[in-house]
Amino acid sequence: MYLRAIKKHFSIEMKYSTKTKRVIMSTEHIDVLIVGAGLSGIGAAYHLQKECPHKKVLIIERRNAIGGTWDLFRYPGIRSDSDMFTLGYNFKPWTNPKAIADGTSIREYVQETAHENGIDKKIRFGLQVRHAAWSSKNATWTVDAVREATGETVQFSCNFLLMCSGYYNYDAGYTPEFKGIKDFKGQIVHPQKWTEDIDYKNKNVVIIGSGATAVTLVPSMAEKAAHVTMLQRSPTYVISVPERDIISEKLRPFLPEKMVYRLARTRNVGLQMMFYRLSREKPNVVKRFLLQMVRRQLGKGADMTHFTPTYNPWDERICAVPDGDLFKVIRQGKASVVTDQIETFTKTGIKLKSGLELAADMIVTATGLNLQLLGGMTVEVDGKPFAMTQTMNYKGVMFKDLPNLAMIFGYTNASWTLKADLSSEYICRLLKHMDTKGLRQCTPQNSDGTVAEEAFLGLASGYVQRAKNVLPKQGNKAPWKLYQNYALDLAMLRFAKLEDGAMRFSSPK
Repeated sequence: MYLRAIKKHFSIEMKYSTKTKRVIMSTEHIDVLIVGAGLSGIGAAYHLQKECPHKKVLIIERRNAIGGTWDLFRYPGIRSDSDMFTLGYNFKPWTNPKAIADGTSIREYVQETAHENGIDKKIRFGLQVRHAAWSSKNATWTVDAVREATGETVQFSCNFLLMCSGYYNYDAGYTPEFKGIKDFKGQIVHPQKWTEDIDYKNKNVVIIGSGATAVTLVPSMAEKAAHVTMLQRSPTYVISVPERDIISEKLRPFLPEKMVYRLARTRNVGLQMMFYRLSREKPNVVKRFLLQMVRRQLGKGADMTHFTPTYNPWDERICAVPDGDLFKVIRQGKASVVTDQIETFTKTGIKLKSGLELAADMIVTATGLNLQLLGGMTVEVDGKPFAMTQTMNYKGVMFKDLPNLAMIFGYTNASWTLKADLSSEYICRLLKHMDTKGLRQCTPQNSDGTVAEEAFLGLASGYVQRAKNVLPKQGNKAPWKLYQNYALDLAMLRFAKLEDGAMRFSSPK
């Protein structure tokens, strides 16, 4: 009776988990629960409070800070490889002179957005989502999260679950099993685990990798290191882009900031779409253009072997370097590129299969990320486990047979936030439509037998290929197709009919 009296007095349901031996407390119900307080989560919260102001919105965030990726990654030179006129939100102009921005500036931009709009007051920090269970009877998600500081399980319920937790594992990046790695006497660090106390001044550094992280690290570390070697198994396409947007800078004295931002955003979206389409339709033309740019950057006598991939542009992501900083440090002799395969680590460096040995005081394994959907959360629907690998993505936002759950997943061939903004707007449309019709459930379902399943991401990159067993599928036609095209997504997500025959609306009986 005493426990019942406490329960009644505080309106708190308490139970004990036999698995964790932790108290589970369910104290509140949320209309829309957002997981993740990074670029996507803060943007989604803004759209929801603007378009659906009557909805109670809460964000739960595993880390103890706003910013997501831009708060986690602290390696030297961390920056965006997309211009900030398109990586920035569609509702908040980017005013920093740098169009290609450093990680600190981006983190501050996200934090400023949260503070300006009161979103920071709607965040619960230090909570990692573990499990979500859908009940068709109640049209409700029950979400279990663990307070990492204490191990306590906290439970939420919500009508709509919005996953803004990114697409990779925050706990650890990907490092291959290199032979002899324990023999190396120097320091080995993965960029995802970089800390401020790491000292590389006057050291010989070998960076393993040739992706966006590696080409960012090389010019930044070369300023302090004795020498930096980028060791790659195969070359990547690299393009030099202006760090500052000169056109926008010249327009700012004459036009309102929002207009300057909108013009730059529209222009850059168009250029990105045109370049990607040309890459797919005329790959040899684009390949020649990219290689000519590299040759001009490196100067006469450049060894183009290290910058000539065997694949076509955009079969894998193209790396952007601001003002050709990578090529500058190579020309100056501060850095070099080696294309080879690793035979074994040694006490003093790395021995390659060609027989060459690279001496190193420090080795940085910029070898990629481990992809992970929904923050590693497990899902069940009406008491049965739901396999994300067996479902199909709907409009790049929701999933077949999975009610009232959306995932923000940006572009792989353009700025992430372009798609994130459109996805958030679409979710607001869905919620308002259900409210108007007095409905509580929305579930994508496929009754078209001609829809064929395809790989979720059409990239040959290693991190994508390694994650085939954790990714869902996409279809070969709308609304199940991921077009990676802003114009098509704009039409589909902002203007197309919500009741398209695939999205089924209902309420519990």
